[in-house]
Amino acid sequence: MKKFIFGLLIGAVTMTGAFAKTAVVYFSATGTTERMAKKAAEAMGADIFEIVPVHKYTNADLNWHDKKSLTTIECNDPKRRPAISNKIDLSSYDTVVVCYPIWWAYAPKIMYTFVESQNWNGKKLVAICSSGGSGLGRSGSDLAKFAKGADYKGGKDFSRASGDEIKKYVEALIK
Repeated sequence: MKKFIFGLLIGAVTMTGAFAKTAVVYFSATGTTERMAKKAAEAMGADIFEIVPVHKYTNADLNWHDKKSLTTIECNDPKRRPAISNKIDLSSYDTVVVCYPIWWAYAPKIMYTFVESQNWNGKKLVAICSSGGSGLGRSGSDLAKFAKGADYKGGKDFSRASGDEIKKYVEALIK
C-alpha cells in the first residue's frame, strides 16, 4: 500500500511539472515586438496574449524627436500608467514571458500598468524586448520591482533572434 501511495505522489509531482504552462504577453505599437512575441510563443508552445491600449498609438504619438509626443510625455512621467482595454488572466500560468519595445531606454509605461494588475505569486517572470539599439538595459529588473511576488529570472534583447533562440534562452533561465 505504501508503494502504491508513493507511486501516486511521484506521478502527481511528475504530471505537475509536465504540464507547467507558459504565457507570452506582449505590447507592440508598430508590429516589430508582435512578430518577435509570436515567434517566441510558437517555438515554446506557449499561449500568447496581446496588451491592447485604450489609446492606440499613432505615428505622431511615437515621434521621439517631438518633446510633446505622447510617448515622450509618458516616458518622462514615472507615475503614468496608460489604460489597457483588455483583461489578461495569468492565474493558470507558471512562467510569464513579457515582450515589449524599448522606448527611451525603458519599457513603455503600459507594461507597468500590466505588471501591476497581475498576481505574480509563484510565477517566474522573464523579460524580452525589441530595441533599435539600446538593448534591454534595466527595463526587465525595473518591471520586476512592480511585479510583486514574481521570481524574476532575467531578460534580453531579442530584436534579431529566431523563436528557437528565444526558447533556448528562456528554458535555460527557468530550469
